[in-house]
Amino acid sequence: MVTGYDHLLFILGVIFFLYRLSHVALYVTMFSIGHSITLLTGVLGGIHVDPYLIDAVIGLSVVYKAFDNLDGIKTLFGFHINQKAAVLGFGLFHGFGLATKLQALALSKNGLLANMLSFNVGVELGQILMLALYSRVGVAVPVRRRRTHRDHHPVGTSGAHRLALDAGARRAVTPIALVAGLTGTGC
Repeated sequence: MVTGYDHLLFILGVIFFLYRLSHVALYVTMFSIGHSITLLTGVLGGIHVDPYLIDAVIGLSVVYKAFDNLDGIKTLFGFHINQKAAVLGFGLFHGFGLATKLQALALSKNGLLANMLSFNVGVELGQILMLALYSRVGVAVPVRRRRTHRDHHPVGTSGAHRLALDAGARRAVTPIALVAGLTGTGC
């Protein structure tokens, strides 16, 4: 998917229940490292993979993260997967996804390294901008964890996140809350 929605959906799923900016930065960095490695090696190194297989794994990554946010992995299998490793691993697939799209364009070798590095920086900056906007409207990353006496939710928590908290513990989220959060409408 060239639009980047697949990357953003996965990353938004990853940061949905993170409260500390340092944790958000860590997981976004893990994804960006994986994404950058395979994007650059795929295009510059000429590593070709089946784009349909990669697109399927990318779709699976979004479904996996939603299922994991519902505690489905723990409930079904009795253990948690190392989230840092999962984010890095899925970042590798997301990078290959973009690399397969760029390989189909038959890019000129003249200045390819500089162009790819600039393109990759642009992609990562765009991702950071979208996450900053997402965080700014308070959908995923509350500003503070201090609780108020009125609503028993952390200050800065959006309606979508409050709905997820009300649905049962911090790990439960409903499709309505996810859609509301992704569209920025709250609940």
